[in-house]
Formats: sequence, structure tokens, C-alpha cells
Amino acid sequence: MSEPTGEVKQASKEVKESENVAEKYSALTVSKNTEMNMEELSSAFSAVPTHKPVKKQIQFVEDKQEFSRFPTKAGRRSLSRSISQSSTDSYSSAASYTDSSDDETSPRDKTQVNSKGSSDFCVKNIKQAEFGRREIEIAEQDMSALLALRKRAQSEKPLAGAKIVGCTHITAQTAVLIETLVALGAQCRWTACNIYSTQNEVAAALSEIGVAVFAWKGESEDDFWWCIDRCVNNEGWQPNMILDDGGDLTHWMYKKYPNVFKKIRGIVEESVTGVHRLYQLSKAGKLCVPAMNVNDSVTKQKFDNLYCCRESILDGLKRTTDVMFGGKQVVVCGYGEVGKGCCAALKALGAIVYITEIDPICALQACMDGFRVVKLNEVIRQVDIIITCTGNKNVVTRDQLDRMKNGSIVCNMGHSNTEIDVASLRTPELTWERVRSQVDHVIWPDGKRVILLAEGRLLNLSCSTVPTFVLSITATTQALAMIELYNAPEGRYKQDVYLLPKKMDEYVASLHLATFDAHLTELTDEQAKYLGLNKNGPFKPNYYRY
Repeated sequence: MSEPTGEVKQASKEVKESENVAEKYSALTVSKNTEMNMEELSSAFSAVPTHKPVKKQIQFVEDKQEFSRFPTKAGRRSLSRSISQSSTDSYSSAASYTDSSDDETSPRDKTQVNSKGSSDFCVKNIKQAEFGRREIEIAEQDMSALLALRKRAQSEKPLAGAKIVGCTHITAQTAVLIETLVALGAQCRWTACNIYSTQNEVAAALSEIGVAVFAWKGESEDDFWWCIDRCVNNEGWQPNMILDDGGDLTHWMYKKYPNVFKKIRGIVEESVTGVHRLYQLSKAGKLCVPAMNVNDSVTKQKFDNLYCCRESILDGLKRTTDVMFGGKQVVVCGYGEVGKGCCAALKALGAIVYITEIDPICALQACMDGFRVVKLNEVIRQVDIIITCTGNKNVVTRDQLDRMKNGSIVCNMGHSNTEIDVASLRTPELTWERVRSQVDHVIWPDGKRVILLAEGRLLNLSCSTVPTFVLSITATTQALAMIELYNAPEGRYKQDVYLLPKKMDEYVASLHLATFDAHLTELTDEQAKYLGLNKNGPFKPNYYRY
């Protein structure tokens, strides 16, 4: 999301705020030799409020559809998010150890107990916990910075008393984050933000150690909202913090449990979709708690969105379709950080890449990077692959899908499943044929086949893996944001959406430099004075674009 523009007076105010932040942080350093306790971090990392830009409104799902009463067991067999029995096959994004003998039984119909006698969870198979623990241990090997933060703060328990409800992808990497929050003193209840990205064995491993997890791979629409409700609505347990990815948990609590929502001390949101929804609530004067916008932090935008997608787009397409990219004509819809990462990877393997964009600045960047910027309708009949990366809705419509050539691949790399008009494909004249997990052939009456991946949901986390190291950067940012919001003195944050301060971004980056044996150059006193900087940062103003 680009920085808000406005009057010169407003810009001057923002620069002044940045200077104040830099002055406030003058006592801190982010070099690897510096030790900072969590009290210092909490007092230093006061977030900077963002000016809410004017954005195209993203409408919430109709209340009657989203918050309908839960169906009967028979009723929930009809899956609106999956179209065949094999939609619920539990192929983990890495390895999966699901016992196929109970694939047909909904976890909601099972009675499971972990080794401690607790049944406060709902996962595919609690017996997979041992395998999930191995997955988590593998992830920990490439998340040393997050583990270093855990070790440094564990004795102080900065999250003691925090009761966190989370709605994220449940993978081995997010499990390391959840276990870090627990180690820092928090109680956690968790659910999945995507019905296809959950690693069942990881969900089992978390449930085994006492984290109340309600998620499994291949949930239905009804299962999805049921899991969120079970996560929030637990007798005798009042959540006071939210960690969200997409805004579904936040919106559910706001609509269904307003009294619970009012007692929340802070929200940490990491996706563009969720941030849009928070800005909508704030603009309408309905956001009654402070929120941290992690999505627009530098460490999220430039690393998770760009570098993660640069590697995982190819992985997802290869695993699902075995496609060769050399010479293929590909349209990438959107040239933000996600789109840039996808295009760089595809171009490197010899694909002919076209870009669609609404933003002239991003379009000009695409042109300067050697890509042709087109309207989708201009190339729809000739392209082999369409990848959406916009966060918008109906980017690829039924009319455009009708005109695609036989064998074309359609997939989404944005958070929301609204970018491809999948609902328009569920009509009597079209036949759906499941080829393999997360791969469907949609067959037209004339025999034409279009390959749809993950039913229009997030490709990389639904169909493959994502680089653990990059997720460590985002997870560390989320953990620090959670610590800051929970420990902030009353009045520091108002009922608004805040950007993470530059100092926190720099601190997160510094924690990860040791992995590469990187050594920062230090400014001399003379150089620092010449540039008007503190020797220890922040080194860039808030308006700087990396």
C-alpha cells in the first residue's frame, strides 16, 4: 500500500513525527552486540499512526450469508468451498501423514483427547502430533532470529496474562510463532485463515501441547466459520488480543460478539485484505481498539511479499501442473510486491510475461523492468497462465474464462479468494473434474478444459511450501507488534490503525543478518552529524520507499 499523499502541511507534520521518533530511539542500537530488554523495546517501539488513504471500498460478505446459523451434520456435507470428496484429502503443504481411513469423517464428528486429557481442540487426527513436532523442529532450524527473540524475552514473560485468539495459516512456520507467544506467557486459541493451507500434523502437534486449535485441511465454508466461533466463544475465557490474517476473525468477533470485541486491547493484522477492512471500520468510526498494520511494514512488504512469492510461485505451479515455463505466455494481474516477485521468477525461467495494472506508477515500473503492460482482454485468447495478485475482486471474470484457450492454467497469489470469479463456474453446463489435490479441470460443453488451482485460493500455501526464513522475518515482526500493543501504557494508542515504527523494522532486519554473517558499517560521529541521523538509527524517514 503506498504512503498517503496530502497537503504540504500534512506532509510536514509527518516528517516532524518521524524526527520525533528518531530522537526517541536515540538511546537504542540494533547492532548484534546490543542487548535490549523487553521493557526498553516496549517503550521504544511506539507505532506511528497512519493517515488513512482513500481506497476503493472492499465490501464485507453479506451478513446473512456470513453469519448464518450453523447447519446440521447433514447440511454441512454440502461443501460450498470444495466440490468433490477429494477436496478434503489432507495433502500437507510439505509432507502429510494423514490416515486416509478417516478422511470421510468430519473432525467435528470425532471425539479426540490429547495426552493431557484435554479435548479443547478440533483437528484431523491428534495421533499425527509426533510427525507435526518433526515438521516444527525442521522449521525452527531456519527461524533462528525468532528463537533468539524467544530466548531473550522468555524470562521476562512480556505476554503474561495475554489471551490471544489467532486466525492465520497453520503451518510449521506459524507454529514456531505460536509457541513463541506461549513461551512469552500468552494463552492461545487458534484457527485457520485458509481452508486448504493447514498442515494437519502441525495442528495436531499444537493441540498436543495445549494450544486450542480448530482447523484442518479441506474445511467447508460452514466448518471455517464454525472453527472461528469455537476459537472465540469459549466459556470462561475472555480474549484480549487478536492476531489476524485476512480480517475474518476480527470481523466475526465484531459482528457476533461486540461485547467481547470491546475488551480487546489490540489487533495485529498482516494481510492487505485485513488491513483494508480495519481501515473501513476506522473510517466508519466503528474500530474501538487499536490495531497494528503489519502488512505495510517494510519487513513484510519487501521480504514476505516479494522474496517469498518469487520462490513459491514456481513451486506451487510445478507441484500442481508439472508445467514447463520456458516460452509460456503468462499474465500477472497486479505489479505490487507480490506481482514483482512472481514476474521475476517467471521471467528468469524464460516465460513471456504480461502485466495488468490500474496504478500508473506500478505500470511504469513494469515497463522499465521489461514487461508489456496490457489489458487482460487484449491477450486473454493467447495466454497459457493467468496469475492474480491484486487483493481485488472479479479480476478474472466468467466472460474472460470463457474465452481462454484449452489447457490454460488459472491461479491466485493474493490473500482473498475473490480475485477469480469461481462462483460463476459452478453452473450446470460446466463439468468439474478433480485431477489431483487442489487441481480441477473445468470442462466446457465443447470439450475445452481450463485448469483451476486451489479453487481460486492462495496458491503457494494451498499447494506447496513457502520459504521458512522469510516467514521468520514476518513472524518476528508480528511477535514484537503483539508485545508492544499488549504492554503499551494507556493512551499511547487510540482507536485507530498504526504503522510499525521504522526502528522496529530495522531491529527485525538486524536480528536476521547474523544468518548471513553480515556485518553492518557504522557511521562515524561526523557522518551521522552530516546526515542528521542518530548513529543507531532509524536510518530512513517514515516516508522513505525502499
